[in-house]
Amino acid sequence: MRRGRNASVVFQFGDRLLALWRRSFSLGWPIAVQQTLNTLMRTVDVVVTGLFSPAAVAAIGLGDLYARIPLRIGMGLGSGAIALSSQETGRGSDDVRDRAITQALLVGALCGVPLALAGLLFGHALIAALGAESEVVRLGGTYLMIVFAAAPMRIVGLVGARSLQGTGDTRTPMVVNASANGLNILLSVGLGLGVWLAPTLSVVGVGIATAVSRTVEALLLVGAIGSDRTGPSLARPTDLTITRQLFAISAPSIAGGVSNSLANFPFNALVLLFGTEANAAYHIANRMYQQLSGPLYRAFRTVSSIVVGQELGAGRPTDARYSAKAIAALSVATLGFSGVVTFLGAEQLALLFSRDATTVEYATEFIRAFAVSMVFIGVYFPLSGSLTGAGDTRTPLYAQLVGSYAFMLAGSYLLAVTLGYGLVGVYAGIVLSYAARAAIVAAGFQWGGWEALAARMLSEREKEHRRSE
Repeated sequence: MRRGRNASVVFQFGDRLLALWRRSFSLGWPIAVQQTLNTLMRTVDVVVTGLFSPAAVAAIGLGDLYARIPLRIGMGLGSGAIALSSQETGRGSDDVRDRAITQALLVGALCGVPLALAGLLFGHALIAALGAESEVVRLGGTYLMIVFAAAPMRIVGLVGARSLQGTGDTRTPMVVNASANGLNILLSVGLGLGVWLAPTLSVVGVGIATAVSRTVEALLLVGAIGSDRTGPSLARPTDLTITRQLFAISAPSIAGGVSNSLANFPFNALVLLFGTEANAAYHIANRMYQQLSGPLYRAFRTVSSIVVGQELGAGRPTDARYSAKAIAALSVATLGFSGVVTFLGAEQLALLFSRDATTVEYATEFIRAFAVSMVFIGVYFPLSGSLTGAGDTRTPLYAQLVGSYAFMLAGSYLLAVTLGYGLVGVYAGIVLSYAARAAIVAAGFQWGGWEALAARMLSEREKEHRRSE
């Protein structure tokens, strides 16, 4: 009899796990497709720009360094939006959810206005500040002015997508994003190269393509939210508690994204100490890492935020913890397998980008370093997503700061330069960076008070909602 009960428990556990993994796949595949299309769009822009001149490529590259600012702000505010929308969806409080989404959209639009003004007034000066030559400043400043003009729409689009994802709707953002990226590709080719009746606008055409596509994306997402085609609706924002919580969740996420971007500058300088080939090899490896694993780990991170946020909103913290662990296990298995394949095929992947023997040799080792890191990446992203779904973005911030600055920068320099291990020290620094991130978010997940934090924030919003009725 006992053996029969044990077998029943095992089957129930297996059914529960498989059901959760099926739900994760259903939520996650549109996110993976969306991220793949985003990468393709940027690749097309680079290819088109490369047909103009080296100065054009440099102008786009330097302009995009600044264009990451609205991206980071949008992703940070998106963290707050997905936490609040998922929790209120789980609780079944449509009014509070709609107010949270609307406020996130308005805050996002307002945050983009100073960037639009900065591009208009200081676009060329910002490019010149990076030490670019005059032609690059001319092209890059104009490109940045155009792209920054759409900064409010860029941020609104990111927040809108994350808000819908928090409700469990990951397909609408995918369809809208695919449409916008398709438009971007067509306009980049048409306006950049002057195809058919379109004028040949070169870098300006690529900038217009980006600005127009991001504006269309934001309008489509806001329209979808305000229509009957999606669950949420636009509502009058009157709740200051929501605003305060939105900033409390978003600020650490924005700081983490910006700090991570800033760390890339000194890290690139460190790699350049070992030659141009080494630096080129690092960028090749990083591109392969983003292309092969980016859609996967971003999907797992977002799915974790959705599922955990909804479970907490429904008052099931035990289920939220179980779901987070189950999604992390699936993530480790998936990305671990991807890491093994990447490690074994590292040289072939490097050869896709270069035929220079030295560059290929370095790129192969960099790719293998990222491949070894995959198991830690598989832990870090879903658990950080789970914490975000609960409203805890400080623990992922600490993980990013320690991983980027203590290990990827300081650790790599110590091993590579001070101790004389050369690029081997840099490879080790990359692996240790992700290991440290995984360890910190795992500790925060296991022993942090994220369930209590979510419960407190839910209670505060509920009290404010009752007071306003």
